[in-house]
Amino acid sequence: MPRHARTHSRTHSRTNRPASNSAPNHAGIHLLRDPSVSARMVRSSGAGPGDLVVELGAGLGALTAPLAETGARVIAVERDPRFVAKLRRRFDGDDGVRVVEADARTVMLPHRPYAVVANIPYAISTALLRRLLDPEATSVQQADLLVEWGFAKRMTDSRPRDLEVAWWQARFELSIAGRVRPGSFRPAPSVDSAHLVVRRRTDVSRPQARLARRLLQDAYRQPHRAARDVLAAHVPKKRAHRLLTSTGIDPPAAAETVPTSTWLALARDLTADAADAGRSGRAGGPPRPTPSSRARTPAAGR
Repeated sequence: MPRHARTHSRTHSRTNRPASNSAPNHAGIHLLRDPSVSARMVRSSGAGPGDLVVELGAGLGALTAPLAETGARVIAVERDPRFVAKLRRRFDGDDGVRVVEADARTVMLPHRPYAVVANIPYAISTALLRRLLDPEATSVQQADLLVEWGFAKRMTDSRPRDLEVAWWQARFELSIAGRVRPGSFRPAPSVDSAHLVVRRRTDVSRPQARLARRLLQDAYRQPHRAARDVLAAHVPKKRAHRLLTSTGIDPPAAAETVPTSTWLALARDLTADAADAGRSGRAGGPPRPTPSSRARTPAAGR
C-alpha cells in the first residue's frame, strides 16, 4: 500500500506526444479510429434498449454510433464546438442520441443509474474517474473506458499507492479487458492504451463501504504501522489479531502491505458482526424500561 493520499496523473509528458512529428497534443486527445475496438467496448458494456449511457468526450462519434445501434439512450458529451457540430449533423433525427456541448469535468451527470462508455482524454483521466467514482452516492453503475496503459495498471493495482484509488476499488471492481495499440487512434499516442472495465460491487452495502473507508484512511495515514494496530482502533487487539490471521495476513505486517480487498473483507466481517450483535440484543436482552415503568419501580431501601 502506498503512502500518498492523492492520485496524480503522470501520463502527460509521455502520452500527450503524438507518435509522429506533428504538433504536441497537450490535451491528450486521441480520436478512436478502429471499429473493432469500438465494437468490443460496446459489447463489453452490455448496453441495450432502455439503458442510459453517457459518453464523455464523444469526438466524432466512433463510440456514439455503435452505442446508438443498441437501442440505449446515449448522452454524447463533447467540448470542442467543431466536433459538436459534426455530431449533431450525424445524429440529427436520432431520438436515441442527445449531443451535449460541455466539458466532461463539469457537465451535470444523471441522478438515475447510468453507464459510461468513453475514450477519455489522457490529460483528464484522473479528474474524470474522481467525478465518477469518488462520491458515495454516485449513480454510475459501470464504465468501459479507454485510458493510457500505465494509468490503467495503477488503477488496478491490488495495493494502490493512493487512498482515493483504494476507496474506488472498495466499491467498484476495476480490471483491464485488453491492450489497445497506438494505431487505433488518430493522432497515434506514443504508448499503448487499455480498455479499463469498472463495475459497481453489488455485494457491498453502504455501511460496509463506510467502514472500509475508515479502515483505509487509517491504513494510509500510518502505512508503516502494524496492520493489527490499525485494526485495533476499531476492535480489541486480540480480535484484530484473529481477524487478520483468518484473512491470511500476518498481524505485525505493515498496513501498506495489506491489499484493498482484505480491508474490504474485514469491513464486511465487522459490519456483519455488529448487525448480529444488534439482532441478538433485541431478541434476547432484557426489556428496556419505559419512563412509566421506571416511575412505578420502588426505590431501593424503601
